[in-house]
Amino acid sequence: MATQYYDCFFLFDSNRYNRDPGGVSATVHASVEKFGGEILASRLWDERRLAFPINGHTKGTYWITYFKMDSLQLKDFNRDCQLNENIMRFMVTRVDPRLVDTLVAHALGKVTPPPRDVEVVAVGVGDDLDVEDGVDFDPEDDA
Repeated sequence: MATQYYDCFFLFDSNRYNRDPGGVSATVHASVEKFGGEILASRLWDERRLAFPINGHTKGTYWITYFKMDSLQLKDFNRDCQLNENIMRFMVTRVDPRLVDTLVAHALGKVTPPPRDVEVVAVGVGDDLDVEDGVDFDPEDDA
């Protein structure tokens, strides 16, 4: 039983979502929990016009959810999403555990700026760069 972290982008039917936003998003939460998963973050992404019609719909509502779930349950979760009439499309991606905290914080709007004592220095392409071991890098040498 290997628990993995996932993000899933859902494309909801905008008509259904606009009629019952809480109910449509709750079906995603119920599906994750039904298969033993735990929701880490879930929020509205955007409502946009689609590049091409899907089942006669020209716009859709994008929703993003971060969750953790046993990897053996993912196949059943995918099937459940395919059968859900509110979901027009979805894409599940495994997330590297080292990135989960940052992605979830960003999704929840808890992004913190970098510390003020960090100095960022930009070096242009044509600049010479002196490295600690005394090696000069000159882009002209590579040409």
